[in-house]
Amino acid sequence: MASSTGTGWAQLRQQARTLETQTETLFHTYSQFASVPNIPLTPSDDEKQTESKLQDILEKRETLVSQLSRLLDSEATLTASATKQNNLSRHREILQEHRRELTRLRSQLQESRDRANLLPNVRSEIDAYHTNNPEAAESEYMLQERGRIDNSHNMMDGMLNQAYAVNESFGLQRETLASINRRITGAASQIPGINTLMGRISAKKRRDGIIMGSFLAFCVLMFLYFM
Repeated sequence: MASSTGTGWAQLRQQARTLETQTETLFHTYSQFASVPNIPLTPSDDEKQTESKLQDILEKRETLVSQLSRLLDSEATLTASATKQNNLSRHREILQEHRRELTRLRSQLQESRDRANLLPNVRSEIDAYHTNNPEAAESEYMLQERGRIDNSHNMMDGMLNQAYAVNESFGLQRETLASINRRITGAASQIPGINTLMGRISAKKRRDGIIMGSFLAFCVLMFLYFM
């Protein structure tokens, strides 16, 4: 009798574990229906079948848990009762967790449908309001135009700010070059004899210019004379 009871217990537990694995797989499939880009407003046939399978498996697992409980109560020996009691409690906990998960997924699907249904309804109400209220539609159009004008103004302001920044940069560069020129001139004036040398170079250039001009004038006169 004890052997028959042990065999029955092992078979029922194996069935319970198998159904628990199937439940996890179906949960994964069921959760995908809420993540589609355009969720249909009514459940599809696949969604209904998956939910029905989940409900059936949960009911089967409830029956298995009850059978395990009755089998444990009918045992005459207490040798393995503590271990079996822990196993039975664990199956009950997993079953309750899965029931809560099914409820959560149903709510998630319903919320997704409500959001998908809300957007078309709101758009339809807005369109109907504009159709029945031309003044409101005109006001919205004017607001949109005002927004576009403001964006254009903001763009122009940005371009002007950039132009001012470039102009300011050029001014700083001019000041820097002028400062460098002043430093070079100042440094040159501090070198002994530099001014005298620069004067001599300038005088030599002027003298050479006079000689070259006189020679050119003489050549022109001679050319005119012999013509």
